[in-house]
Amino acid sequence: MIWPSHGSNPQYLYEAMGLALPKPYIDFSANINPLGPPPALKERWQDFFKEIHVYPDPFATQLKDRISKSEQISMDSILIGNGGAELITLLARRLAGKKVVIVEPAFSEYETTCQANNCEIVYHQLREPRFELISDDLRSSLNGADALFLCNPNNPTGIQYPMSTIISILEECEEQDCLVILDEAFFDFLTDYVSFVPYLNRFSNLIIIRSLTKMFAIPGIRLGYLLAQPAIVSELSKLQSHWSTNTIALLAGELCLQDESFIKESQEYICYERKRLFAFFKQNEFVVSASSVNFYLLHDTQIKDQFDLFEFLLHKGIIPRHTFNFPGLEGRWLRFAIKGHEENNQLMEVLAQWRHPHSSL
Repeated sequence: MIWPSHGSNPQYLYEAMGLALPKPYIDFSANINPLGPPPALKERWQDFFKEIHVYPDPFATQLKDRISKSEQISMDSILIGNGGAELITLLARRLAGKKVVIVEPAFSEYETTCQANNCEIVYHQLREPRFELISDDLRSSLNGADALFLCNPNNPTGIQYPMSTIISILEECEEQDCLVILDEAFFDFLTDYVSFVPYLNRFSNLIIIRSLTKMFAIPGIRLGYLLAQPAIVSELSKLQSHWSTNTIALLAGELCLQDESFIKESQEYICYERKRLFAFFKQNEFVVSASSVNFYLLHDTQIKDQFDLFEFLLHKGIIPRHTFNFPGLEGRWLRFAIKGHEENNQLMEVLAQWRHPHSSL
């Protein structure tokens, strides 16, 4: 069976399964903010529309300026991209034919883009169910490597790795002349995040990728940015298409990044819902990954293969993210986004039906 390579667009998943897409359904496969875009974005939308006849700023000067001030980093260390996916693609092009290490499980786009650029790929598999990252275990995989892809917090587990572990990895990679590509697409969902941006001065091999798609629920706009040494940014920018980021995306990015109250509200909401869900999972003997963000992996220990649970949920209009294309997982887990309160209630109701099929409740 050919599985869809990403979450969202559930019609393709149902097509692959040979099922009709039910109505209504709840898509738990897309791990974006359940609160939706910031209200200010809707309020300013007509203003943005007035700008669509203008070519976008090819240097994204105003958005870079905002990021520069908030992150205390020079503008020539910032590259704006058409979502994190474009930035990953640019990095894979730069690494064409080279040896890369991917800490798995991980966002499937690392593997896909590196394969397309004829990279030699080494997989460093974390052991389930804890998915603990141990720098000493990783060391042997780094021999002769040109780059390491590391997602923190991890996608699909939602686990945040200790800062000391990542610094240890940065030091090891520096000795081996290996780039560390630190994908922080979900960093702003963390309530205890400590920035790695100051380490860009200490480690010339560090590259940070961030996405505005997830926190601000704007996947249809596509916007992200990369932070690195100016020489790396300059080299990557030469590989980038002209007009890669549109005017509305640039304006929306400026607006979103200044809405700190929205970020805090989102963090608190997701934290509350996550605790509520995890209490239910524990009570009903489901295993979940130790997520700190807006999604998690779930596994029913009472069955070896999760396919039956997956199919059951789809029939009920509950759409999780399959993990058949996450190396090392091969469908043994299902990934769920944390949605709104009522949607999470419906998920728990359906999982209760699965766990207790003959119950009158």
